[in-house]
Amino acid sequence: MSTQQSTVRHRVIHTGNRLGASLYRHSGGRIGGHGTGGTRVILVTVPGRRTGLPHTTPVGSFPYQGGLLVVGSGSASPQEPDWFRNLRKAARAEVQIGKETYAAGIRVLTGAERDSAFHDVVVAQVPRYGTYEAKCGRPMPLAVLTRLPS
Repeated sequence: MSTQQSTVRHRVIHTGNRLGASLYRHSGGRIGGHGTGGTRVILVTVPGRRTGLPHTTPVGSFPYQGGLLVVGSGSASPQEPDWFRNLRKAARAEVQIGKETYAAGIRVLTGAERDSAFHDVVVAQVPRYGTYEAKCGRPMPLAVLTRLPS
């Protein structure tokens, strides 16, 4: 993919995410709240790693160990998505599920736990993630978002 194509793709994804987040937020999750394979779409807001400004991204989630498992698929891009890089640097995230919003702790999965969660939870529910990972040529990062006490 050329640099120009990559830039255009990035802008299209960014614009789509902003529109999707807006529709989700204003409809309380009625629009955009369900993803492929029965996944629940949530909004994740974290500060940008360079600017510190909040960025909100709609992402599919899977119930996992009392929290929500999210996947940095980047639509099978060879690079980790910006939202996940921001998530890695954040101390906590804001999660919106439907009309409910709460603060969540972030734990990025690694090693055998990451591999097991990817295959036993993510690919088991949405097999295309296995194809995405093979196509992008990188392990897709996973994180668990766990509700923090109020």
